[in-house]
Amino acid sequence: MTATTLASPLPTLLRRGLGLAGWLLLCFGAAAFGSLFMPGEWYAQLRKPAWNPPNWIFGPVWTALYTMMAVAAWLVWCRGGFAARRVPLGLFLLQLLFNAAWSALFFGLHNPGLAFAEIVLLWLAIAGTVVAFWKVHRVAAALLMPYLAWVSFAAALNFTLWQLNR
Repeated sequence: MTATTLASPLPTLLRRGLGLAGWLLLCFGAAAFGSLFMPGEWYAQLRKPAWNPPNWIFGPVWTALYTMMAVAAWLVWCRGGFAARRVPLGLFLLQLLFNAAWSALFFGLHNPGLAFAEIVLLWLAIAGTVVAFWKVHRVAAALLMPYLAWVSFAAALNFTLWQLNR
């Protein structure tokens, strides 16, 4: 083995490490944008169903979900980069945009009806991303399943809040 052969894995490891950091920054950037629109007094005054989770649960759940989302996107990205995985990663970015927009619509504009229409689009984008990821990396698709389940629950809660507070 030559010195060049021994050194060759380093750039790949560095590239992958930077890639993971980039996907984490992107996902948590979406989270940071959403956090600009906190529930506040308006949300506290809404009528809520008995199955509404306590507020403290959302932070830990979303932290885990954003981490799994980033790892999933990174796994797909590692299989050829963005150019080779344009469709699945494009769908991922679309769903991330919908994800970030939901808080602005629900908490920022105080519009549960519009937020519900948007969360339906988010759900469809996540489902499409899962299918596209499945074709590239099954573990990546599986990492998105808890996210899809949580958004399904969130959509039901969003709809119920909208109906209870018309």
